[in-house]
Amino acid sequence: MTSRRTPPFGRALCAMITPFTDEGLLDLDGAQRLADRLVSEGCDGLVLSGTTGESPTTTDAEKSALVRAVADAVGDRAAIVAGIGTADTRHTVELALEAEKAGADGLLVVTPYYSRPPQDAVEAHFRAIADASGLPLVLYDIPGRTGTRIEPETMLRLAGHPRIVAVKDCAYDLLGTQKVLARTELAYYTGCDEYVLAMYAIGGAGYISTVANVIPRHFRSILDAFDRGDPDEAVRLQQLTIPLTELMMASGLPGSVTAKALLGALGLPSGPVRAPLRPADRDAVDGLRTAYAELTAHSDMVGTS
Repeated sequence: MTSRRTPPFGRALCAMITPFTDEGLLDLDGAQRLADRLVSEGCDGLVLSGTTGESPTTTDAEKSALVRAVADAVGDRAAIVAGIGTADTRHTVELALEAEKAGADGLLVVTPYYSRPPQDAVEAHFRAIADASGLPLVLYDIPGRTGTRIEPETMLRLAGHPRIVAVKDCAYDLLGTQKVLARTELAYYTGCDEYVLAMYAIGGAGYISTVANVIPRHFRSILDAFDRGDPDEAVRLQQLTIPLTELMMASGLPGSVTAKALLGALGLPSGPVRAPLRPADRDAVDGLRTAYAELTAHSDMVGTS
């Protein structure tokens, strides 16, 4: 097997939804109950206030309160990585310091979006945040949403910073990823659920998964099978996830919408999404429930609580 870097936040991370009450307020009790379930079902870490956590529509105060509540719920059983990315470097630095005060173990920082800065500005943005906080950073490379790639050459330069330790990779460029893996100690987490096994097999650290909100134990079992030298079983387990992953991540609905819809259908903390997002319709929810039921029927590794 390929050599593997020690993952700074564990291997199996969930990009957790942010539960809301029926009135659309932050549901801290629901967040604590969901976080406890995810960790009990195999998540090494929880990423809060990412895209799946509806970070564009939560306030700075809500983000800090969420970190505090989840950290209280899971204690030292799991790492807490706080999403702090904005399009404004100064604001992002402020969020980094607040997340550190609230008890986060690491920071997820997305490329500045909309303004499409050149690569030297992207690099300066990440360095400013890494210099301001004492927490380790996960760089979030998702050009399909931000409009700007973190180019491999930029990654190579940033890898020299002592607090830039990992990448959440949604760039869909395995060649570029391997170039950075071969020349740095950065831990690469796939943020694309269909790439969990592929990224792990080429030396990735693991995953930061949206679909893991509903099948945390199953996704972890993919990595476990690979680690124990059973790639055929790892392939089987990965392929079982395809119908559900496609409905949750490639159906035209954002993952935050589909994850909340399925969690709600299963009686787990979720609540509504905030505008401009809209809830999944009945047909979408029925399809998600069917795919979930089929997956659980074919795998004894899935947590269904």
